[in-house]
Amino acid sequence: MTTGLRTRVAVLGGGLAGLNAARLLHRARVDFQLFEARDRLGGRILTVDATGAASDDGFDLGPSWFWPEMQPAIGALVAELGLKCFAQCSEGDVAIERTAQEGPQRYPGLRQEPPSMRLAGGTGSLIRTIAARLPADRIRTGMRVTALNLCQDGVELLIRHPDGSEATVQAAQVIAAIPPRLLAHSVQFAPSLPPEIRACWQDTPTWMAPHAKVVAIYDHPFWRDAGFSGTAQSMVGPMAEIHDATTATGQAALFGFIGIGAAQRARNGQAALTEACLAQLARLFGSVAARLQAILYKDWAADALTATAHDLEASGHPAAPQVWVEGSWADRLSLAGSEASAREPGYLSGAVDASVAAAADVLQRLGSAVDTTS
Repeated sequence: MTTGLRTRVAVLGGGLAGLNAARLLHRARVDFQLFEARDRLGGRILTVDATGAASDDGFDLGPSWFWPEMQPAIGALVAELGLKCFAQCSEGDVAIERTAQEGPQRYPGLRQEPPSMRLAGGTGSLIRTIAARLPADRIRTGMRVTALNLCQDGVELLIRHPDGSEATVQAAQVIAAIPPRLLAHSVQFAPSLPPEIRACWQDTPTWMAPHAKVVAIYDHPFWRDAGFSGTAQSMVGPMAEIHDATTATGQAALFGFIGIGAAQRARNGQAALTEACLAQLARLFGSVAARLQAILYKDWAADALTATAHDLEASGHPAAPQVWVEGSWADRLSLAGSEASAREPGYLSGAVDASVAAAADVLQRLGSAVDTTS
């Protein structure tokens, strides 16, 4: 085990919340180190090309939408970063599949007000842009925080490297920008968390964790040619909800959320599920739907750095409690994951909101009176 690294603030998690907290600390000239367990940044934000590789102009396997008129935090950040956005395609008819016997029915679509917005280059553009503005030597991927030990002058972090070796890091403050349930499951605390706080974290659902997403990629958006918007709802499945996923540059795709629970998905297997999804798209939009270029599948319930055993049942957006941290940890630890947002828990905007609040708390504790608004 190695020791020696010291920092004023340790940030746990390199998703949108962790990176935005780091951005605010860096802007305030506060030293930080960000630790991300994955070998990539982004967390539940994952934008890939047709091969599944990270892409600057790909398809979102995690969150795709935001609503700047209703969610000012994410709207302000997108504007500050200078990112381009576009409205989700909703023009055209929708397909509804109520029963297998009845077959799909076609109905006129309704215009969304306000429209769901997407980012040019995918949601991953948020991650790439923020990361590019941070010092590279402050971002450490493949580093898993396994324990937090409260000391007289701060917190000692136990870090596990990709090769299995361990190291300790000393920090005055810690911002945990990962879902509370995952934090309770994966990190040991000394002293222990108050029982009511641990129970609160464990009872907070992690958004996206129970879900699986499929993206079918085509050479052109054939459904638009037929007057469809790409939106469909189904009680037959396997996808319960389908939408147009065509990129800002015109790469055509449809995506859907699997309506089958995580345990059943694991029993069925990816190959059988994707085959059934293609058959469903053909039912809804015609046989041309079977002539695809590629298909992508992401089951977040099978991602150990997102989901725990408690996340295998579908749940809605989490409701934030009044207090996330109490007792001896209250002056050293702040939660910044989207689930910790007081206004938009579970959404992209929630990650921005919670990270702004956490950074403000930490800067106040450190005596840094800095504007942390986006």
